[in-house]
Amino acid sequence: MSELDRTDRRILRELQLDGRITNAELATRIGLAPSSLGERLRRLQKEGFILGFEARLDPHKLGFGLLVYVEVILDATTPDVFDKFAKAVRRTPEILECHMVAGGFDYLIKTRLPDMAAYRRFLGDIMLSLPGVRETRTYAVMEEVKNAGPLPI
Repeated sequence: MSELDRTDRRILRELQLDGRITNAELATRIGLAPSSLGERLRRLQKEGFILGFEARLDPHKLGFGLLVYVEVILDATTPDVFDKFAKAVRRTPEILECHMVAGGFDYLIKTRLPDMAAYRRFLGDIMLSLPGVRETRTYAVMEEVKNAGPLPI
């Protein structure tokens, strides 16, 4: 994997701010010829610096106004239990993010649902049926102060 130079970093900063920017506009902002920009973009994607492009949607307008984080404690911390839990989580579309963490619990899960009644169903029907789950703790978000900020490149 190659090192990022100053121009690569500028490209990545601009893309984080506006993923829909045209290559021509991006090349102008960076001060590169469009062909040089294209080569850099292909390299940044190939090397995994750019993972993809997606639209950010308003969850409230789409009926997913309740943001919830769930701490998960497993009944055992063995490679087999971790593997089964991770595989089940990857197959669960309601789980938006799942992170193995160090500390007083094993995983932190992020989900969005319409309301608390939907969360209650999610907890009973999905979370507690995941392999190895012994205990959960729920944190319903009251206000999103900052969400999805760009990386400080």
